[in-house]
Amino acid sequence: MPVGVVDCDIHPAVPSLDALLPHLPGHWADTAVQRGITDLNTASYPDNAPITARPDWRPDKGRPGTNLTLLKAQALDHWNVGAAICNCLYGVQTLFSADMAAGFATAVNTWLARDWLDKDARLRASIVVPLQNPDLAVDEIERWAGDRRFVQVLLPVFSDMPLGNRYYWPVFAAAERHGLPVGIHAGGTYRHPVTSAGWPSYYIEDYVAQAQGFQSQLASLICEGTFAKFPALKVVFIESGFTWMPAALWRLNKYWQGLRMEIPWVDRQPSKIARDHIRLTLQPVDSAPDPKNFERFMNHMESDEMLLFSTDYPHWQFDGDEAIPDGFSPDLVRKIQIDNPHSTYSRLTEAAS
Repeated sequence: MPVGVVDCDIHPAVPSLDALLPHLPGHWADTAVQRGITDLNTASYPDNAPITARPDWRPDKGRPGTNLTLLKAQALDHWNVGAAICNCLYGVQTLFSADMAAGFATAVNTWLARDWLDKDARLRASIVVPLQNPDLAVDEIERWAGDRRFVQVLLPVFSDMPLGNRYYWPVFAAAERHGLPVGIHAGGTYRHPVTSAGWPSYYIEDYVAQAQGFQSQLASLICEGTFAKFPALKVVFIESGFTWMPAALWRLNKYWQGLRMEIPWVDRQPSKIARDHIRLTLQPVDSAPDPKNFERFMNHMESDEMLLFSTDYPHWQFDGDEAIPDGFSPDLVRKIQIDNPHSTYSRLTEAAS
């Protein structure tokens, strides 16, 4: 039986471009210097914004999430974490050049392996890929799939087209072939609006609209037949919230009843497909802290296997030790913290054995 809590979403941050230069393929290292590229960190979590890190999790200097010693004390040791999955949110997906993005993806993954995974046996990582070109993304998966510490493929929720589109199927094929779930994380390329009505004016609108992006990807993955094509595939929605899921699935079920003739490969209710293939990380919790709300959510989902523990370290999503809200039974807490992550990420068990 696996032991130790599994944190399915922590965020090591690239401290500066200097940390990546030694790992960039030679041409792209020269290009970065010659073009004066200083950083690819996105504006999703500005360094000094309160939401970027809890006050007690901020380092004395440097970006939040860049200090391994602090991460060990504040996240791994504090919650008795047996394994934690590093999801590095660097601006690889924002580049217009697919070739440059591929170079930076390789650099980020190498930096993760050398500066993080090599230094604490509890750490695992998601493979950052250049989604601008599925063939290059597959090359990056193949490059790292042999390192069993990489347990997932990381994609942004806002992409150039819905992720279920067959254009992206080579990425899912490679992930399934290597037993890797695909993690879809909040954020994106920001070459297209984050709302269906165009560009918003304020950050709060962007933040709220992330859940709409996950709902769209849920419909795309199911209706395009991604799970019919790749029946062993698991997809993890990361930082998506989760209380929106029952209503979204109810709506999909309802319209599938009348429109399923156009998608014959969806041969059962979308909600049943989601329960088999979709998982969601716990933080941020998008509900009022009322135990009855969570009891209602679990009843509507008809599954206790979909939620995965996460802290979203170092982002500020909760205070103190309240990573798991009130309302979950001890048995459910164990499933969320240990059993569900191990059944989702088979490599966690392999690495522990």
